[in-house]
Amino acid sequence: IKTGMVNMPVDFFFRSLSEDRKEKAVAIILSGTASDGTLGVKAIKGESGMVMVQDPGTAKYDGMPRSAIQTGLADFILTVEKMPEKLIGYAKQPDLKTSGRVAFSETAGRHQLQKVFTVVRSATGHDFSHYKHSTILRRIERRLVVHQIEGLSGYILFLQKNPMEIETLFKNLVIGVTSFFRDPEAWQVVVPQVQAKLMRAKDPDGTLRCWVVGCSTGEEVYSLAMLISEVMEKLKKHITVQIFATDIDEAAIYDARKGVYPESIAADISAKRLEQFFIKEEGAFRIKKQIRDMVIFSVQSVIKDAPFSRLDLVTCRNLMIYLDASLQKKIVPLFHYTLNPDGILMLGTAETIGEFTDLFQPVDTKWKVFRRKEGLSGAVIDYAGTGPYARSAGDEHDDTPKIAGPIDIQTMTEKAILDGYAPSGVLINEKYEILHFVGQTEKYLVPPKGKPIFNILTMARRDLKYKLTTALHRAFREKKRMTHKGVRIQLNGAIAVVDITVGPLFDKGEPLWGVMLVVFEDKTPDLTADGVPDQKPRSKKKISEVKQLEQDLQSTREYLQATIEELETSNEELRSTNEELQSVNEELQSTNEELETSKEELQSTNEELSTVNSELQNKVDELSKTSNDMNNLLAATEIASIFLDASLCIKRYTPAVARIIKLIQTDVGRPLSDLKTSFPGIDFAEQARKVLRDLNSLNMEILSENKTWYLLKMMPYRTVENVIEGVVMTLIDIHEVKKVGKIRRLATVLEDANDAIMVLDFKGRILAWNRGAQRLYGWAESEALQMNYAALVPEDRSDEIKKIAGRLSKGEPIKSFESQRMTKDGKTLNIWLTATPLTDEKGRSVEMAFTERDMAWLAET
Repeated sequence: IKTGMVNMPVDFFFRSLSEDRKEKAVAIILSGTASDGTLGVKAIKGESGMVMVQDPGTAKYDGMPRSAIQTGLADFILTVEKMPEKLIGYAKQPDLKTSGRVAFSETAGRHQLQKVFTVVRSATGHDFSHYKHSTILRRIERRLVVHQIEGLSGYILFLQKNPMEIETLFKNLVIGVTSFFRDPEAWQVVVPQVQAKLMRAKDPDGTLRCWVVGCSTGEEVYSLAMLISEVMEKLKKHITVQIFATDIDEAAIYDARKGVYPESIAADISAKRLEQFFIKEEGAFRIKKQIRDMVIFSVQSVIKDAPFSRLDLVTCRNLMIYLDASLQKKIVPLFHYTLNPDGILMLGTAETIGEFTDLFQPVDTKWKVFRRKEGLSGAVIDYAGTGPYARSAGDEHDDTPKIAGPIDIQTMTEKAILDGYAPSGVLINEKYEILHFVGQTEKYLVPPKGKPIFNILTMARRDLKYKLTTALHRAFREKKRMTHKGVRIQLNGAIAVVDITVGPLFDKGEPLWGVMLVVFEDKTPDLTADGVPDQKPRSKKKISEVKQLEQDLQSTREYLQATIEELETSNEELRSTNEELQSVNEELQSTNEELETSKEELQSTNEELSTVNSELQNKVDELSKTSNDMNNLLAATEIASIFLDASLCIKRYTPAVARIIKLIQTDVGRPLSDLKTSFPGIDFAEQARKVLRDLNSLNMEILSENKTWYLLKMMPYRTVENVIEGVVMTLIDIHEVKKVGKIRRLATVLEDANDAIMVLDFKGRILAWNRGAQRLYGWAESEALQMNYAALVPEDRSDEIKKIAGRLSKGEPIKSFESQRMTKDGKTLNIWLTATPLTDEKGRSVEMAFTERDMAWLAET
């Protein structure tokens, strides 16, 4: 990725300065043309430096100051005379790292910082509590230095009294240092991924979906759009592209949507790309429609707003470095959730996925490009809230396990006994869903195949289900402990005996009231030394079997009774539900009829809308064509025209205006009275108001500071409906016309004069010859223009003419004097000669003019 060879020394210097001096960097923008320095100002502010700009009204060339001010990042806008005092005062402030303006290590300091967050959150809706405090403090302290405020408490009061400072602080906190194709090598890593893994996998009717998080003023998202466009062109495969670009800074999103950037971006973009993807405007570049249509801009917070989904590529560069560890751990799984399988994640060079190596695999470790792995993204994302229950920035936050006090031996012993010797069991809720396992439960509960299901009845072994169902039903109904003893189950080809106990674990009123504990207690008989169950007397064994059968029978009866009760309850519920469904069905049928009627009406309306839409589209096409014709016509005529609205604000202007009045694209929308022109004594705004008031056209000749004449024309701007909506102002250069008119008038005077008037070069060649000369000497003009002036001079006067020519060539004045000349017929005349040097625009003598009068005529008159 090559950049254009455009010389932007101020931008280059400011960027280098910001990298070297960080928050100690100071940028001062003075008079200058174009927009050099604007991108450098953003870099300085990105490192919490200070920016000072000359007041454009005092600048000889206001292009650079205006462009810097429009970034909204200037700390001071001053005249040059006031800058030294402010700069010295700023430099005398203590170093931020040692000033002690914010004692954040103290509890009071943290509390005050939280108050600042609260003030900003109330005004903007954005919470900075979980941003890295070191970065936040550095930028807040810079505002303290600018306003010369001691401590956060004073700054909090200042914020509460000055809402504009809240906006300025917010803008300082969200400054994004960005540029087109920043880190070109990183983009070179992404291009093959887009080409090989994404573009070729998409159907022609498919959509490539991307998300640029923290897009700032749009440079990065447009860079991505240009690369994707180049890949599609290379593959000869064009599909729909949706690039979602989000940021919390509304002003930045507004600028990004416009897609207009200063000329200085040519330092970051190759000439080929500038020509292919941008339109050159006066003092700026505008992104072309084909690239702009790929991007959807939105004000959104990745921290608190819902994310996009089914994405192929996510870029989040140099955002997470400003967030604390807790937010970083929540955002990385969020990106995994939003991406399609094999989707690409691009982070900043100083960022990492942290512990989530199970979610992403590196594509390039240096430039932090990752590919999504298959797997779960983890628990539900818990956004850092901004409500009353959100964790404050002042709270302690440490994810590492710590021992709060001395070791409790009793607690540890009880835990070990429960783990090693207590019976197995589970905690369940009223839906029979398992909340927690205790001990080894695999002998009694078996997970089903396929999708994981943690319902205890689904997982229970077949021999346990009847007794377990009865116990669960009665325990939840009666809210007391139920036990089934001696339940026999088949286990690995042998008979095992287990006691099942179900009962509430907590008393009524406690937080987990309603949760049941199910305990499985192994009662299998002990084996003898020979490995067989211990044998009891035969009679006792029979009695035991009879009791077991009676217990089984009783359990079956209870199970059947529970089933009957459940079925009766279900039947009543179904009957009630059926009645409700019948009622709903009737309502739906009625609604369906209404919908059918509405559908017919909508179809009719849709047809009408389709017709109207077609007509509107035709009109839009016509208007677009007319607009293009008008733009080309205005550009081709090279007439300087400015279109003003009813408030006398600039709506648009032709390119020729910029050569007369210093106008740039960003002046659109500004009042005409704000413009500084080069026409002394001419109040354009007052003249325009007069035209609006009287509804009469204005025509007047005006003279600029550089002595050029223009014809100023103003007329009311009328719509097709004959409504006055502004003023059209035109400036026509009539300097040459005035000059030619003046020359013609002078030529007429000279031609009709009685005296002989002629123009000669310094070699004596005759260049001009009026009628008076023809009457006096007899030669016609056509003859004289072929002659040398020496033919008129007697021999004894030849030295006189040489001396005159020498003095006139040096610009020396010659007093009028008497001399002699020869006529065509050889007659000698006494004449009165006046000689004058003729100069060019640089004041150099290039020719000489002689005015000669007959002395005899003078005597007669």
